[in-house]
Amino acid sequence: MADITDIKSILYTEKTLGMQEDGIIVVQTSPRMTKNGLKEVFREYFGIIPSRVNSLNQNGKTKKFRGMSGKQNDFKKFYVKLPEGAQIESLAV
Repeated sequence: MADITDIKSILYTEKTLGMQEDGIIVVQTSPRMTKNGLKEVFREYFGIIPSRVNSLNQNGKTKKFRGMSGKQNDFKKFYVKLPEGAQIESLAV
């Protein structure tokens, strides 16, 4: 069962801020989150049923730090399209 704790953050970049004007919010979650789980979280906690949800699995980058190689965590990104006229006030910038 999905929970709001599975949402790691809302991504705020130049590209995603432009998408927010069109009603699309970009959410970073844990890799185990599903589209239906994310819709359920938005319905329970924000009272909005998304009209469309697209997902993207993002693999962690391999980096070197002080001569030792390591890997950043994998995560999943969701592009959530809100219904026309719907807005989440706590997420607005």
